[in-house]
Amino acid sequence: MTDRLERKLAIAANQDKADLLIKNGQIVDVFQLETFEGDVVIAGGEIVAISDPGTYEAHEEVDAKGAFIAPAFIDGHVHIESSMVAPEQFAKVVVPHGVTTVIADPHEIANVAGVQGVEYLLDASEGIPLDVKMMVPSCVPATPFEHSGARLTAEEVAELFRDPRIFGLGEVMDYPAVLTRDQEMMAKLKAAHSEGRIIDGHGAGLDSVALNAYTAAGISNDHEAVTPEEAKARLQRGMYLLIREGTAAKDFDALMKAITPMNSRRALFVTDDKHLDELVEEGSIDHHVRKAIQIGVNPLQAIQMASLNAAECFKLAKKGAIAPGFTADLLFIEDLQSLAITHVFKNGTCVAKNGKLIVPIRETVQPPQRLLESVNMKLVTKEQLELSLQSDEEAHLIQIQPGSIVTKHIREKVAVKDGVFIPSVARDQLKLVVAERHHKRGTVGVGIVKGFGLTKGAIATTVAHDSHNIVAVGTNDEDLLAAIKELENIQGGMTIVKDGKVLVSLPLTIGGLMSDQSYDVICEQLKSVDAAIGALGFTGDFNPFLTLSFLALPVIPEIKLTDQGLFDVTSFSFIDQQVYAEETN
Repeated sequence: MTDRLERKLAIAANQDKADLLIKNGQIVDVFQLETFEGDVVIAGGEIVAISDPGTYEAHEEVDAKGAFIAPAFIDGHVHIESSMVAPEQFAKVVVPHGVTTVIADPHEIANVAGVQGVEYLLDASEGIPLDVKMMVPSCVPATPFEHSGARLTAEEVAELFRDPRIFGLGEVMDYPAVLTRDQEMMAKLKAAHSEGRIIDGHGAGLDSVALNAYTAAGISNDHEAVTPEEAKARLQRGMYLLIREGTAAKDFDALMKAITPMNSRRALFVTDDKHLDELVEEGSIDHHVRKAIQIGVNPLQAIQMASLNAAECFKLAKKGAIAPGFTADLLFIEDLQSLAITHVFKNGTCVAKNGKLIVPIRETVQPPQRLLESVNMKLVTKEQLELSLQSDEEAHLIQIQPGSIVTKHIREKVAVKDGVFIPSVARDQLKLVVAERHHKRGTVGVGIVKGFGLTKGAIATTVAHDSHNIVAVGTNDEDLLAAIKELENIQGGMTIVKDGKVLVSLPLTIGGLMSDQSYDVICEQLKSVDAAIGALGFTGDFNPFLTLSFLALPVIPEIKLTDQGLFDVTSFSFIDQQVYAEETN
C-alpha cells in the first residue's frame, strides 16, 4: 500500500511517468457542470491528475480526438435476473452502454433458492468488467401472503453481511413490518445499522406519516415514487430519489417534472427491472440521460445525476467524477446532445468500443443444481381454475396500467355460467392464475384481469415478482393448463399457447428467471416471442410478459393476485372475488 501510495504521489507531482494519459479531450466537470480541455492522468486504475495539455508523460497515450471525457454511469437499483441472462452476459450488454457499476438486489433469485441463490449471483458477478455492489435481500418472501421458494431469516441476513462482497440491505418492501416494528424486520435493520450499511427503500404508496417512519428507520433512498408529489415528499425528507425507467415501470416522465437545478443533486437514475431486448436496443442508464437531455435538462446535469449523484447516494467515494483520487471509470462521448458513447474505460482499461465489449469474459459460473431444477409443482387441474361467482353481483378486477406496475382496483359485472366465471374477450375480462411451483404445495390463486386485450390463447411465465410462482393469463382454461404444463416441462421461462398448442417457449433454466445462453441468442428468442404474441390478438404498446410478471407482487398498489388469493394492497389483506352488498354501501 505504501509503495502504491508513493508511486501515485510521485506521478501526481509529475516526478514519474503515469501508466496511461488520455489527451485531446474535453473533461466533464460534474462538480461545477463545466467542461474544459485537459489531459487525464491514470495510474493503477485510478485518476491521479487532471492537467493542461502536455504537462504529464505516460507509458501509454490515448487520443480522445476532441471527445468529451465523462465519468461512467452507475445504475442505482437493478435486478440482474430481470435481464434474463447471467451476470457475465449482463455485463456484455450494459458496459458498452457506459454503465460500469450497478447496485444489484438479488431478491428475485433469493425468493427461488435463498442463500444459495444469492451466493450464486455473488460468484457469477466476480471477475467481470462490471462492479456489482450486491445487496442482501431484506424481504424474502416480500410478504407472508404468498408462497416463495425460500425464506431469508434475520440470522441469515446477518450471516451474509459477514461476506465482504455484500454491500448493503436490499429494498425494504414489507413496509407494514417496519411500521409495526416487527421483530424479524427490526433485526435485519439493526444488522444493517451495526455494519454501517446502506438500506434501500421500496415505499410504494406510503402516506406522509408512514414515509416519516420509513425514513426514520434509516432507509435512505426510494425508487417507488410514481408522481411529482411523491417525488417531492421523499426529497423533503432527505431521501435520494431514484428515478426509474425500466420495461414495466416507466416513471421517468412523471418524476422529472419534480426535478429542478435546485434539487437535482438528490436524484439519480435506475432501471430496476428491464428486459434484455430493451437493454440492447435502448440502453441502460444512458437511456435515462438521453431522455433527460431531450426534455431540456442540461447535458452535464444529466450526466451528474447518472454518475456523481449515484456515487454519493451509495457512499462510493471513489466513483462518479473525473478528478484525482477517483477510479478511472470513464467514457468518451462524441456529442453531448445525442450522448454518442464511443469508448468505455474500466479501472483505466478500455473495455468497450462503439457498442461492443472488447475484453474477454471468463468462463460462466455453473449454477447449483437447485437452480436448475426449480419447478417442482403438483398437477394443476381444471377444477382448480374454476372461479365461483354470482351472476347478479359485481366482481373485484385487476386493471393493468401500461407503463406502470401499479394496478387499479375496479368493480365490474362479469360473465357467469353455472356459478362459474367465464372469461370475456368482448369485455376484455380474462382469467389470471398464480400457481405455486417451488415445493409442490398445490396452491392456486385465480382472479380476473382487464387490460391485456388478448382474444385467443394464453401466456404464462415463471418470472412472477417476487415469489416467482407461475403466473398466467388467458381466454380459456384449456390453454391456461397447457401453458402451465409447458413451463413445468422446460423448467421455467416464458410460453405462448393457442388452441392447446405451444406456439413458442423461451426456457429460463436458472431458477426459472435467467438463461444459461448468450445474450444474443436470448435476444433472438425474445423476437420470436414478440412475433408470436400477435397470434393471440395482442395489439398493446406494452410488454405483456413483464406486465404479467408484476401482477403477483402484493406490495405494489392497488390489487394483486398471489397463489393464496386476491390481495388488496391498500388494506394489506385478502379479499373475496365477489363484491358483496355491504361493500357498495
